This record gives sequence, C-alpha cells and structure tokens, in this order.
Amino acid sequence: MKNHPFNRSTHIVKLAMITKYFSKVVVKFDPFKASAKPARLFLSSIPSSMRGACIINHKVLSKSSPASEVPIIEVTYKDKHVLKVDPEKMKFEEVRDQFDIHSRKLLLQDAISE
Repeated sequence: MKNHPFNRSTHIVKLAMITKYFSKVVVKFDPFKASAKPARLFLSSIPSSMRGACIINHKVLSKSSPASEVPIIEVTYKDKHVLKVDPEKMKFEEVRDQFDIHSRKLLLQDAISE
C-alpha cells in the first residue's frame, strides 16, 4: 500500500503572480494546442478582485480564425507599459516570471515613493 499512486506525496509550490499593476489584459489562444495551457493558467491566476479593476479581454481562436490572429498574452500596466508574450514558446512559469519582472519594478517604485 506504500507505493499506491494515491499515497504519493507531491509538493506543488504555486507562487502568486503580481497583478496589482495590470490595467488591461488581452489573451488569445487555441484550446486545441499545447499553447492553451499557459494562457488558461494565466487567466486563472488573475484574482477575482482584479477583474473589476482591470479590463480583461480573451478570445478563443479556432480553425476558422484568420491567420493574422495568433496566440498571445498581452498586458498593459498602469504606467502604460505594454508587454506581449507568445504562449507557444513558454511554459506558464516563464510567462508568470516575465510579467512579474515589470510588476516588481513598479512595486519597488511604489515602495520608494512612500
């Protein structure tokens, strides 16, 4: 019973993404591709409290979508900085880290200005 699959302990470390400085989020993804996972995880990591303060646009791409529409995660910060990430080339952890870099800069600016 010791090696039973349900008895294995798994340690999952989930770090919260810094979303305090997001003003607009645009996510486009094809649900049938592997790139959908980072996009879906990104959307689910935005807390419900931010959903009223931040504009969130998402679009599910399909085979009938024009070729010009590609999977993308785009965030506009409160300081008007825009950061775009291709979810086809990154895992969710890498996507989260990319957006947290600028959020940490803004967090540091807030701490200095106080």
